[in-house]
Amino acid sequence: MPEPSTASTAASATDVDGTLAWRERGAGDPVVFLHGLGGSRTSWEPQLDGLADAFRCIAWDMPGYGASAPIMPLTFAAIADSVAQLLDAAGVERAHLVGESFGGMHALHTALRHPERVARLVLANTSPAFGIDGTDPGTWRAVRLAPLDAGATPADIAEDVLSSIAGPALSDGALAMRVAGFARIPVAGLRAAVECLPAHDVRERLGAIASPALVVAGELDSETPVGYSRILADGLQNAELIVLEGVGHLAVSEVPHAFNRLVRDFLGRGRGLGPSGPRWAI
Repeated sequence: MPEPSTASTAASATDVDGTLAWRERGAGDPVVFLHGLGGSRTSWEPQLDGLADAFRCIAWDMPGYGASAPIMPLTFAAIADSVAQLLDAAGVERAHLVGESFGGMHALHTALRHPERVARLVLANTSPAFGIDGTDPGTWRAVRLAPLDAGATPADIAEDVLSSIAGPALSDGALAMRVAGFARIPVAGLRAAVECLPAHDVRERLGAIASPALVVAGELDSETPVGYSRILADGLQNAELIVLEGVGHLAVSEVPHAFNRLVRDFLGRGRGLGPSGPRWAI
């Protein structure tokens, strides 16, 4: 991997651009933030702002997104290997992983493929497998690729897509921040991710993940409903489920202060979780 170039973007934030690109802020135990299908490293600003006093917060651009180079073919195994490569590039032996939606899938695959690199997991608005509700992968891909096939860019579709999956708590400012993160996605990167995502299914391997996990679901999330999170929490060795009232698919942005409190508490614990039922929080 070539030596990355580093440039300061703000007094407290640093962007590192190389084969793998990331934004980081803070010091302490490292936490890697893995964005969703419609995100990039800038989608995590409330988390970097809110948690940098206690943690070294690292938010990546996944391969083919933002400033990160693509990998071909894009597979979950290759993405998990890229997370390990990110840790190497950042000089981190072991990190907590916080993943949203598609990024939560990346976290699961990384925990399976590189368990020695993963401390704790926070899995937000994500799923143990594609198609639990019977969705046909071909139809799902076609719907998401149709605007790109018609000549639209991620920037063109960002606001409509994000508004359609968010709950009522998403502020105008948070939406604008998420739209800007979505707009950083190259067309080819989004295409590759859409082709990759339906291959996700770790249901039969969840029990092999020993890292303590916090599973966060949105009560109003129709993309990855609460039932998907229950499957995750039940299947993982050591997991707790939190359901956020009145929240949709973008919990990290809809209720960032509540989400950050959950992350701070969970990552700050000195011992593993025991079995737990679901809790409701806001």
